[in-house]
Amino acid sequence: MIPRPAIRRLKANSKKIEHRNIKLESIEQERLEMGLDLFDSHSHLDVPEFEHDRSAVVSRAQAEGVRQQLLPAVAFAGWSNLKDVCAQYSGLYPAYGLHPMYLASHRPEHIPALRTWLETEKPNAVGECGLDFFVEGLDAEQQRFYFIEQLKLAREFKLPVVVHARRAVDEVLASIKKIGSVRGVIHSYSGSEEQARQLFKLGFSLGIGGPVTYDRAQRLRRLVTSMPIEFLLLETDSPDQPNADHRGQRNEPARLIDVLKVVAQLRKQPEQEIARYTTANAEAMFLK
Repeated sequence: MIPRPAIRRLKANSKKIEHRNIKLESIEQERLEMGLDLFDSHSHLDVPEFEHDRSAVVSRAQAEGVRQQLLPAVAFAGWSNLKDVCAQYSGLYPAYGLHPMYLASHRPEHIPALRTWLETEKPNAVGECGLDFFVEGLDAEQQRFYFIEQLKLAREFKLPVVVHARRAVDEVLASIKKIGSVRGVIHSYSGSEEQARQLFKLGFSLGIGGPVTYDRAQRLRRLVTSMPIEFLLLETDSPDQPNADHRGQRNEPARLIDVLKVVAQLRKQPEQEIARYTTANAEAMFLK
């Protein structure tokens, strides 16, 4: 027999859950009426930070109109879990790769292992990979080895590549030109307008996320204002890079709506129009 106080607590909790679900449904209906259908082109929803509430995070994202997400891997050890997470929810797409910041976890044999995963699992992209010359202690030559090898695999399997480029845009550009016949996105772009123009010529898009919501990001904001919309993708990089209004907090895909609002304001275009273009861009890159 359940004590009466416990029954009251259960009823109260049930009402809270019901109220929260009704609120999410109301938000989702509002986004549908607005015509918002968003694609988070860079989300690490598979990581431990989401282990305890992943389903709720997905529900909040869907309620805000974020119905599709690309999940890039960071290291060999996480590929299997990433695969399982993508299989558990609709609209989640996997990318497998070796992130430069996790260099200590990588081994040369992970490159042939990646080839096998690309052959058998048929993911939507290769990555996250790239170069990071900002973080101290990351061996530059080892980074170059893993990046070049992943570019080669992306070219071989005709898959887009998700690139991390921090203080390394020029070398990333040179590497892409060297390998040739690859396409993809430079995630969390922080380079110049001239570098961006070179990337556009190579068929690369720019991932724009939380950093654009900060007033101090003037160079990035100028670029977003004027860049060709066909090369624009929206992202959150969840759980990292929170928006200005949530600094210091765990980021999540539902907050892509805040990135959309800032981009729309900067470009003086309706949110629905930005959403339509950026989702079409992401689908053309990752789903076709």
